[in-house]
Amino acid sequence: MLAQSLVRRLRAAGHVAYLVGGCVRDLLLGRCPKDFDVATSAQPRELLSLFPGSGEVGAHFGVVLVHEAGATVEVATFRSDLNYQDGRHPENVEFETDPRKDAQRRDFTFNALFMDPETGRVLDFVGGHADLKSGIVRAIGDPEQRFREDHLRLVRAVRFAARLGFTIEPRTYEAIRQLAPLIQTVSAERVRDEIARILTEGGARRGFEMLGATGLLHQILPEIEALKGVQQPPEYHPEGDVWTHTMMMLEGLREPSLSLALGVLLHDAGKPATFRIAERIRFDGHVEKGIEIAHALLTRLRFSNQTIEAVEALIENHMKFMHVSQMRDSKLKRFLRMPGFEDHMALHRLDCLSSHGGLDSYNFVREKQRELPPEDLRPKPLITGRDLIAAGHRPGPAFGVALTTVEDAQLEGRISTREEALGLAEQSLNGNC
Repeated sequence: MLAQSLVRRLRAAGHVAYLVGGCVRDLLLGRCPKDFDVATSAQPRELLSLFPGSGEVGAHFGVVLVHEAGATVEVATFRSDLNYQDGRHPENVEFETDPRKDAQRRDFTFNALFMDPETGRVLDFVGGHADLKSGIVRAIGDPEQRFREDHLRLVRAVRFAARLGFTIEPRTYEAIRQLAPLIQTVSAERVRDEIARILTEGGARRGFEMLGATGLLHQILPEIEALKGVQQPPEYHPEGDVWTHTMMMLEGLREPSLSLALGVLLHDAGKPATFRIAERIRFDGHVEKGIEIAHALLTRLRFSNQTIEAVEALIENHMKFMHVSQMRDSKLKRFLRMPGFEDHMALHRLDCLSSHGGLDSYNFVREKQRELPPEDLRPKPLITGRDLIAAGHRPGPAFGVALTTVEDAQLEGRISTREEALGLAEQSLNGNC
């Protein structure tokens, strides 16, 4: 392991060095760390000398990245952080030789543990080991000060509690609730990454319920808070309002893609704005409104265009499943071959299980998937636009209509030869079909 090797090399050079932070937390919880960090008494210039080719990612903060054998480890000098002004960065730091002082600057007690990778011995200066055993998220020292230093810690506390199944210590929780408006000062990208982790790392329902209870949801995602109290027709949604339905779906997520998790969160975002009561509760146009809301929200949080498009597709198509058994073969086959269709299926399944419980449409589609080989869903085109040009037709919008008409007939088994395709295309171009 690279981190263990770096600790040995630092110690051989006369420096103090330990594993630190999230990797220690995860090791003590029996989880596999995603990455490893090392903290040391060695100062930046000494780190760069010991590990040639390392990249400085924060020279002012004494942080370098060591890349060896396809692995990367962050190595940081022990430090104290001084004079936070912008809600994220300290204006000054002092390099230290004592890990105790380094621990005091960190966010939560279980993230301030140091471990000797050779012996497994843990150094705990802030009670983090006990909090790990008790399942508690606790800010180090004065919670308000910790959150004012870095406003993103407000959401990070919720993420850790959700992911680990922990409770937030009362003083820490109250500080989050009181300081929730400070999250507005954090960059959209940093908030986005935390929301994405809450949705995909496990405990998404609990995470969003805690965001709501602390007031953070109101600050970050008011469109999701708006789902609360929006009633639904009980014959289709015996579980209750749109918020409850969405939370139940989040609870059912298992290692989802980011787009699926966001699709679940936002699939009914259009319901509050389209709620009305006629002969029963109705949400006419909620799909279209939901796409509009999702686009604005995801753009605001700087999600990628690819993710936004995938989420919009999930929202656009989630109501179409109720019609699959009545679809013409051509329409059904196009539906089944949509990009990322397994995410569409997963969302539909969660939607059903979190409401009326019926899976008839889901099972119908699964049966069709078993029946239809890939070549039936995506048959080789019988003709292309070049064939129409060769037949003497001028390219234009009518080409697309003609080719779609031909593919419909091919998907439905009404034609199977190039000659039949050309004949049908001629009829379409001449306005006869």
